[in-house]
Amino acid sequence: MIVTTSANPSARALEQASRLALELSALLKARGNLTVRKLIAMSSDERLLVVTEQEVRYYDGQSEAPLYFHPSMAFVRVKRLRRGETDPLIQLSGCREGDSIIDCTAGLASDSLVFSYAAGASGSVIAIESEPVLCALVREGLAGYETGLDDVDAAMRRIVMRCVNHLDYLKALPDKSADIVYFDPMFRQPIKESSSMEPLRSIANMDALSSEVVGQAVRVARKSVILKEHQSSGEFARLGFERKHVNTSKIAYGVIQL
Repeated sequence: MIVTTSANPSARALEQASRLALELSALLKARGNLTVRKLIAMSSDERLLVVTEQEVRYYDGQSEAPLYFHPSMAFVRVKRLRRGETDPLIQLSGCREGDSIIDCTAGLASDSLVFSYAAGASGSVIAIESEPVLCALVREGLAGYETGLDDVDAAMRRIVMRCVNHLDYLKALPDKSADIVYFDPMFRQPIKESSSMEPLRSIANMDALSSEVVGQAVRVARKSVILKEHQSSGEFARLGFERKHVNTSKIAYGVIQL
């Protein structure tokens, strides 16, 4: 993989690119006048990370659009919470201010952001992502993205990313050491209309959840274990969750109340 910057990068962007290249064992390449396409052609695995002044972008050589951190619908959901409205995930999980949450499949950390805002400054969110490039991309985004709302930005900054296998992480924790454990794996049955997820599929961990990891989550959680999946997914029954459909949405949540 190659890590580069935009043309005429600042000292900050150069430092960030250098740090990411070292972390990801990638080749740091000066951008010069090279296009993204030419840089990808120079990389044997077609992966390219571009540090710009605003964000970090990931190109895989296949998708036309890059993958980058953005709060997307999570920002809409958090703004609803700011207005005193409810969110299905927060309601079903029983999340309250001061709670500790482990998001075992962080992805772009959308649900981590919703949890972080709901749990407040006295709460905590550990967001686990097993794929190093995705973990780094999201971590950098959480640290630098600005929504224009100080309390939402603060909720992003409070999220702690961990690049580790979620089973290994849970096994190392004491019993009842977190309030909520959450899973949002890549759906076994993709929602085709969700085009924003397509760039993520090339880099995300596509493995199904195991019964062992759910058992560890039940051991670790004090309040609830939550699973997000396609509403018609058989994963809820296979893994022992009570399925809760969310209005007319194509997604549903599975709940194990403790």
